[in-house]
Amino acid sequence: MPDDETRILQPPPTAPADARPDGLRQPADAERARSNRGWLMVVGLVLAALNLRPAITSLGAMMEEVRDGLGMSGSVAGLLTSAPAVCFAVFGVAAPRLARRWGPSAVVCAGMVAIATGVLARSFTGGTAGFLMASVLALAGIAVSNILMPVIVKSRFPDRVGQMTGVYSMGLALGTTLAAAVTVPAAGLAGGDWRIGLGLWAVLALVAVAIWLPAAAGRRNASERSGGGADRRTTGNITRSPTAWALACFFGLQATAAYITMGWMPQIFRDAGVSASTAGLLLAVIMGLGVPLSYVLPRIAAKMRSQSLLSLVLGACGLTGYAGLYLAPAAGSWVWAVLLGVSNCAFPLVLTLIGMRARSGAGVVRLSAFAQSAGYLISIPGPLLVGVLYQHSGGWGQPLALMAGLMVPQVLFGMLAGRDRVVEEELTTARP
Repeated sequence: MPDDETRILQPPPTAPADARPDGLRQPADAERARSNRGWLMVVGLVLAALNLRPAITSLGAMMEEVRDGLGMSGSVAGLLTSAPAVCFAVFGVAAPRLARRWGPSAVVCAGMVAIATGVLARSFTGGTAGFLMASVLALAGIAVSNILMPVIVKSRFPDRVGQMTGVYSMGLALGTTLAAAVTVPAAGLAGGDWRIGLGLWAVLALVAVAIWLPAAAGRRNASERSGGGADRRTTGNITRSPTAWALACFFGLQATAAYITMGWMPQIFRDAGVSASTAGLLLAVIMGLGVPLSYVLPRIAAKMRSQSLLSLVLGACGLTGYAGLYLAPAAGSWVWAVLLGVSNCAFPLVLTLIGMRARSGAGVVRLSAFAQSAGYLISIPGPLLVGVLYQHSGGWGQPLALMAGLMVPQVLFGMLAGRDRVVEEELTTARP
């Protein structure tokens, strides 16, 4: 009895802070696990973004060597620079449907596999046809990932959409810059072999695959399932929204400028007497400015009621840069590269606008798919026309005039897309 009494009088053992009444572990461990998964997803987001441009930019840096090695004409090279826009429009349409079936994370992981396979395969091809087919495979992987990255951000980081959009945009710009700066020197270390310069970027894609595999294999959470595809009844017919069309045109015209820059800018500098390595560095400057600006610009845009002024400023920089390339391409090359780098940041601006011009997650998904797919369709002729004009005119006067001419409607559509409104309200008003 004394023993029992002693036991009764003794204070109960202090329960650990994370104990639960049922004896199971408290959410501390689960919270740490969620935190670890969150950081892993941030790493995956950055790695995916890093892989969405090197397949394109690395080719632009070595276009002359690829043309000589494969016996490619200027018109075919122009077709090749238009291929990203075609693939992004064609394959991007399928992204929401694939996401509903397999989940956004699984589709992004498959996209990274396609990028790695295509980039590696085209480094071993012996002809133009095989090079084009392998490039299409890589571009298909980029296309579906392009559409679904905003969905991943919205579903995985619902309370940090602006911040993570900045991180994603910064990673994309960094990947573009690295490919522009590293491809030519890497090929030089391999004896000038363009195949090594292009093929090394498959390694980066394989690293991304390793990070995305756990997310792809795991069960989708409720937010990702809802983000995989939008309910048409929630947003109505997106094609009835003037803002959606303004975004699509703005996206398409800025994509035209971006892919002309990535595909042809090194050649413009080289034809002006700049060395191949310096031309690659100039392209790296153009793309590299997007690294800090892609992080800052979305935050600035999010604090403004209207983003129309930002579109005007970016367009003015682009027009000045094109004028400089026409008047003094070599003498002022670094200045023009800086101005065009600022202008090229229309891409993070339009990504931010896509998130701001829809009120619901379902609206963001449909607006992203529509604006990007329609926008890439709009951008298809631009790089091809530049190649044709360059080949038939023998200089860059006419292509630069085309680039400057396209910048004017880009500014106008950007100002329309920057107005303070959401597509849901427009669709409600448009209903019969």
